[in-house]
Amino acid sequence: MFVDRAKIHVAAGNGGSGSASFRREKFVPLGGPDGGDGGNGGSVIIQAVTGEQSLVALRYQPTWKAQHGGNGRGRKMHGVNGEDCIIKVPIGTLVFDAATGDLLSDLNEADATFMVAKGGKGGLGNTHFVTSVNRAPKKFQPGTEGEEKDLELELKTVADVGLVGYPNAGKSTLLRALSAARPKTAPYPFTTLHPSVGIIDMEDFYRFSVADIPGLIDGASENVGLGHAFLRHIERCRLFCFVLDMAGVDGRDPLADLASLREELKKYEPGLEKRPFVLVANKMDLEGSEANLERLKEAEPNSTIIPVCAELAENTDKLIRCLRSCLETLPPMDAEDLNRILAKRRVFLNDKTQERPKDDDGWDY
Repeated sequence: MFVDRAKIHVAAGNGGSGSASFRREKFVPLGGPDGGDGGNGGSVIIQAVTGEQSLVALRYQPTWKAQHGGNGRGRKMHGVNGEDCIIKVPIGTLVFDAATGDLLSDLNEADATFMVAKGGKGGLGNTHFVTSVNRAPKKFQPGTEGEEKDLELELKTVADVGLVGYPNAGKSTLLRALSAARPKTAPYPFTTLHPSVGIIDMEDFYRFSVADIPGLIDGASENVGLGHAFLRHIERCRLFCFVLDMAGVDGRDPLADLASLREELKKYEPGLEKRPFVLVANKMDLEGSEANLERLKEAEPNSTIIPVCAELAENTDKLIRCLRSCLETLPPMDAEDLNRILAKRRVFLNDKTQERPKDDDGWDY
């Protein structure tokens, strides 16, 4: 089961109370105060790990609590510190504050951590309140409460290259031909229901990642079908790879498909359609593909076009070299612009609990 959105409640541990204790020992008169401090409460920490691919664990465990700190005791014994609660999530998880909608953290690297709820501080024992005029204080501090928050987590795939295309264009088959990833393939649309990421390792140890994005349909930018659920997984991709069915197996025109895909990207997020891209002319082994390839070359004279047959793994080596060349020459992504896109909240049709927000013109996001 693939889950890329989850709502959770986190609660850090409370700090332990200090102790108001006095030393009572034979032959030690007026032993004085010896109350220990309370322990600190545990914090809630979210950590991105390579072993997780989905937020499904958070769907079935929506509440996460850290351990409370122990109370201080006599003989200046410090209370035990509460254990931290570590929530492991996939790389590429965004953490939002459910109350404000603010982006708190982008966990886009392995072992990246973020403290979402800080544990309470332990209280002081009465040994800290001794003064020249009060040699036997009975005062102590209670521990402070730990933070509690409601969070919304969203997974947005981290990949260098994103395969974008209509259903049944051959994206999953192409990913299988390029890498060791084995996404499901079948001769019908919407075989891919969630993103798959493959790693391409080259002989000189250069490597990059390719994401198979589930097929888009007309109206995806307006959240038709699972539009936003699919489109959000291409937001991080540095390079787009438009996979076109050159044979028009489903009666489609590859040039019209390309124009429609660009339009959906533009409607979803203005500027997204201007990212660097490579055109992959797939299914070149079928009848009619050569004629459509010539039409594509005439319509896109300045674009990089790589004809391939993903089913037979033909010309995929050239595509890999082309993708590498493009990635090596691309400038770093604008971090501020990327954060703006990632932080933009989008409402999904299958989320009945939220009200669709409006933009300045009154349209739904």
